[in-house]
Amino acid sequence: MCEANAYLIEENDKKLVMEAVDTIEPEGDGLLLNNIFGEQKLLTAYIHSLSLVDHKIYLKLR
Repeated sequence: MCEANAYLIEENDKKLVMEAVDTIEPEGDGLLLNNIFGEQKLLTAYIHSLSLVDHKIYLKLR
C-alpha cells in the first residue's frame, strides 16, 4: 500500500486531517485530497514537506 496520512502543521502542532490519502490535486488556491475510502477534502493549503518512507504528507495553511 502506498497511501499516506495528511497532517496540517499549525505552529508546533501536527493535526491529522485525512488518513489513507491516495491523490492530491491542485484546486484553485488550495489542494483537493482524496483517500481510498472515497472521501474528499478541499484545503486552502500548500505542501510543506513529504516523508515518503513514513507515508506522511505535511501541509500548511495559506
